[in-house]
Amino acid sequence: MPGLPTSRVLLVVGLLVSLATPAAAQPAPTTTAPPTSAPVVGGPSTALSTPVFSLRRLPTALSRTVADSRLTAELDRVTTDGGLGDAADHTCLAVRDPSGRSLYARRADEPLIPASSLKLVTGAVALARIGGETRLTTEVRAAASPGPGGAVADLWLVGGGDPLLSTADFAAQGGYAGQPRLSTPMEALADRVVAAGVRSVQGRILGDDSRYDDQRLVPTWLPRYVANFDVGPISALTVNSGYATFPPAPSFALSPANLAADVLAGLLRARGVTVGGTGVGPAPSGAAAVASIDSPPLSEVVGAILQHSDNMGAEMMVKELGVRFGGAGSTAAGLAVIRDQLGAAGLPLAGVATVDGSGLDRSDRLTCQLLEQILVSAGEGSPLDRALPVAGRNGTLYKRFLGTPAAGRIRAKTGSLLGVAALAGFAAGADPGAGSLRFSLLANELPSESAGNALQDQVVDALAAYPQAPPAAAIGPR
Repeated sequence: MPGLPTSRVLLVVGLLVSLATPAAAQPAPTTTAPPTSAPVVGGPSTALSTPVFSLRRLPTALSRTVADSRLTAELDRVTTDGGLGDAADHTCLAVRDPSGRSLYARRADEPLIPASSLKLVTGAVALARIGGETRLTTEVRAAASPGPGGAVADLWLVGGGDPLLSTADFAAQGGYAGQPRLSTPMEALADRVVAAGVRSVQGRILGDDSRYDDQRLVPTWLPRYVANFDVGPISALTVNSGYATFPPAPSFALSPANLAADVLAGLLRARGVTVGGTGVGPAPSGAAAVASIDSPPLSEVVGAILQHSDNMGAEMMVKELGVRFGGAGSTAAGLAVIRDQLGAAGLPLAGVATVDGSGLDRSDRLTCQLLEQILVSAGEGSPLDRALPVAGRNGTLYKRFLGTPAAGRIRAKTGSLLGVAALAGFAAGADPGAGSLRFSLLANELPSESAGNALQDQVVDALAAYPQAPPAAAIGPR
């Protein structure tokens, strides 16, 4: 049978042998007692009473083969659809079942533009290296404790790389498409400064973002990314994602550290504290903490980044990896840490290239194989799994797949650039007790955004329907 995998040839041969074996020719059951040392599982052991290739031994394998064949046929159809145009030759798709068995692989090792699915890599390495329980600390420091009347000369607001520092009004709308977003509340930090006895800042509040380098943007990014508010200047001290004003008339602050100092000054003034002015500058080495605030656990920080596809947050995670493990709070140092971590884990890196951590750059390249293996390594129920948007519920998927079987059953990172669509994550199939599939889809050179959405919809529909086959009990003889 040319073209059929060996396993399917054996299965077909087994069916033919079984069907060709007359019932009268089958050996009669033996009454010989098994040795006392024979293993007992679910009852006494008996000698074979059915041919090796009988249908009685094949229903489970047959059901699985039917389901796999139907899935393969459907995924072949949707990834070669004529409506994809040139994208049909620039699309990869990989799917594995919960046991790690490959169900489908199309161009899985072809390097393609990943768009925001690259954040999966950034988030996975941040969780592995920094740790899901780690918290990022923002401090307010002073050269001396408050004097008579609660006076201090200057205060320094020292950034610790927390991308979730926010005021309450921004947190209420700071997520994807205006959704609420998890935050580290600046109001709580201001309350702690007051509780520490500060009543007057006679000098200035100075923003200190010296934890990271001063490269605010990746040089190869398209200028329109800032103009379209896809990302703002990267800083270790970022409040409200760097927005000086919010939608409907948004604007980015040129100096995120100065913006953060302005925000804290305003909150302190609202609490009756006198503040002379604001500025930027590093805290002196002898300055002690007056107050501080921790971020949520890093697992939740990564969750906010992935769910809302936060480009700024992803780039801050890269620099945080760099400052902790790469010797510098730079993009280059962080990316080197990421690549070393992936290599140490034995993940496939052939053709992989990254110049940022968010996927904004069009020179980034990932493979479906790498994304799939990251998901396999993380596992269902892992912090990475819990960090993903859920179809029809939250994040970038909150309005996707509504009214379909995929709603609530797809947890995946989206990705979108001009001509690019990506989706990678976990898919709970039709059998609620079977665990979730791991899948990764990258499509380049798409003719339109709608073509990318249609491809994602059809792939997800096929995964949510798996396994489409008669149950084993319905196949076996009665």
